[in-house]
Amino acid sequence: MPSTWSLPCFLAKLVFLWGLCQAQYEILGYPPGYPDPSIEHYTPPVLPEDTPRIQLRLAGDKRKHNEGRVEVYYEGEWGTVCDDDFTIHNAHVVCRELGYVEAVSWSPSSKYGKGEGRIWFDNVHCTGNEKTLALCPSNGIGVSDCKHTEDVGVLCSDRRIPGFKFVNTLTNNIDNLNIHVEDVRIRAILSSLRKRTPVTEGYVEIKDGGRWRQICDEEWTQMNSRVICGMFGFPGEKRYNTRVYKMFARRRKPAYWDYSVNCTGNEAHLSGCTLGKALASKGNRTCGQGLPVVVSCVPGRSFSPAPMTGFRKAYRHEHPLVRLRGGAVVGEGRVEVLKNGEWGTICDDNWNLMAATVVCRELGYGSAKEALNGGRLGQGMGPVHLNEVDCTGFEKSITDCSFTMDNESLGCSHEEDAGVRCNIPAMGFQQRLRLSGGRSPFEGRVEVLAERNGSLVWGTVCSEGWGTMEAMVVCRQLGLGFASSAFQESWYWMGQVNADSVVMSGVRCSGTEMSLSHCLHHGEYLHCPRGGGRFAAGVSCSETAPDLVLNPQVVEETTYLEDRPMFMLQCAYEENCLSSTASSTPANAFRRLLRFSSQIHNNGQSDFRPKLNRESWVWHDCHRHYHSMEVFTHYDLFSLNGTKVAEGHKASFCLEDSECDEGIEKKYECANFGEQGITLGCWDTYRHDIDCQWVDITDVKPGDYIFQVILNPNYEVPESDFSNNIVKCRCRYDGHRIWMYSCHIGGSMSAEVEETFPGLLSNQVTHR
Repeated sequence: MPSTWSLPCFLAKLVFLWGLCQAQYEILGYPPGYPDPSIEHYTPPVLPEDTPRIQLRLAGDKRKHNEGRVEVYYEGEWGTVCDDDFTIHNAHVVCRELGYVEAVSWSPSSKYGKGEGRIWFDNVHCTGNEKTLALCPSNGIGVSDCKHTEDVGVLCSDRRIPGFKFVNTLTNNIDNLNIHVEDVRIRAILSSLRKRTPVTEGYVEIKDGGRWRQICDEEWTQMNSRVICGMFGFPGEKRYNTRVYKMFARRRKPAYWDYSVNCTGNEAHLSGCTLGKALASKGNRTCGQGLPVVVSCVPGRSFSPAPMTGFRKAYRHEHPLVRLRGGAVVGEGRVEVLKNGEWGTICDDNWNLMAATVVCRELGYGSAKEALNGGRLGQGMGPVHLNEVDCTGFEKSITDCSFTMDNESLGCSHEEDAGVRCNIPAMGFQQRLRLSGGRSPFEGRVEVLAERNGSLVWGTVCSEGWGTMEAMVVCRQLGLGFASSAFQESWYWMGQVNADSVVMSGVRCSGTEMSLSHCLHHGEYLHCPRGGGRFAAGVSCSETAPDLVLNPQVVEETTYLEDRPMFMLQCAYEENCLSSTASSTPANAFRRLLRFSSQIHNNGQSDFRPKLNRESWVWHDCHRHYHSMEVFTHYDLFSLNGTKVAEGHKASFCLEDSECDEGIEKKYECANFGEQGITLGCWDTYRHDIDCQWVDITDVKPGDYIFQVILNPNYEVPESDFSNNIVKCRCRYDGHRIWMYSCHIGGSMSAEVEETFPGLLSNQVTHR
């Protein structure tokens, strides 16, 4: 069959493939278009002859690979730096000496644990422009009156200095000196692997001084391969065909890096490994009897190598015993474990990169980029199952690590929930989507890269049916966090003129997809009645989102029946809060109401606000109040076979802070037409005696039922987690009395418990 490829088509595809290759390194935090032209290119420092020769490293209890206690190697001994007079200028010097662009922050009082040995520097005063910490004025090297409780730590930027050259200023080989280089990559060598995404096998190459170099495999170990695979989002390594690579190495002369690598296998990043034997004398020759290092990684359950045009098989279900919740992207979230049929959280006491990496690998991701503490990805519910987790890094599951039960510890609340951000493989999804015309990188018209008539072209997405779930997927795919709004008109954002045509329509997402192309959508034949242009889909994204959770205990404890005469229900009837048979009920007849209170917590990362500004709220004359959201909750009663027998709904006529956690001030109050919302860490209580806070069960026969409440049922307001917006209860009605029991939040129990509701299991929203 003759080829139908034209030269322009070939060039377009070549550009796309190059973009996907570059995507491999985004996992290390480099900006698009790396290197950043605004950053001065690195030149190795020329130091005065009398400058003390030192080496630096970051050590201690880390939550990121690019942070830690500042340690200094001098005269054959590792020591620390005192926090007296330490400033961000000092931190900049430290981070740049280690090859990072800049410092983000610094921490006093041995935040990363107490070091050992001498305290080499005290009362350091840097301007920020020094080439080494040894050039900053201080008391003098080794002169200090500090203790190790004053050891200083720094957090450096993710970005590395372009052209950074690793320089070992000490002539003797330091076997515990950490590795700091400009960049690392896995370069696919075999033609059959170059066409697949993600890149799982190839040469390990280090960029040092602006040049890519291979590593000699004479000193290479399986533990080194484990660390490299973890960095690039893979949980493990496997064997590969050495014979093929020997043939390739004979044809092309490798350029070797000057050092070997020593990893223990539990490092989260290559920068945690130490330098091995110096190979400078071998230069670019034969590396003795060795060859360039090759790694072959095993992709996790959520990813599988596939041709670049077909990502449909990339998504897999999560592990059934450990899960992540509340994160914006795949491989990020609050860690939850299943125990005794109930999901619970992990306390952040002693939580570090090693424990976080065990979780990430268990879920089929790579090593951890960050171990999060303080409930930063939202607070969980239910019990705190594990505390003071201590891992070696090689456990198969986080439950194999040593830990204490929460009831054996003191005061561990959901304010201390642990979370992780894992390394995931670069799938190239970010290169297929962009936001155009916005005032900031977090907003704009959605434009996708699609194949049309054999060429790759940018175009818009039809906004017909476009909503929160679709916007969530766009923000996730671009790494911009959560959606804050979804727009069906984008005339105020002037996108790229050559991308006005609609190339995608009929998009329907569940909200969990990694890419917009994974969502249901029309194929080659588009259908978009209003067209693109001003009606193209748009989004705005946010790094944080709220998370509404209903307290199931309050529902269970406040349920009762009330028989109320119809003449007292006229306003409720006008707002459709009664069943359909109410229209034929005489004014002096009674309706039977299942009443209860709702206590709605915001356990997320930001305040919950109504979709509409108050200028757009709807006035209801009968009840004499505004509705900020017409449908805020659904109340449903089901038979045991799933048939709906009664229903109700609640508009948010007043969304405000009823009470808050200790130390949090109320922001929202409905009085005097005030702003509505629920502050992070607060809750809104809809009392049982408020109109429409019920289900009309006048026509329901006695029996056993399932009662269900759903918050934000139409997904009008984006949340970090929609899976916990539902509460289910078992319900027994004998015609005169009603019992509510086994109330729990959807997804808080195992699948087996969820199906049967046995016993009286119930989970706490908060332990505060």
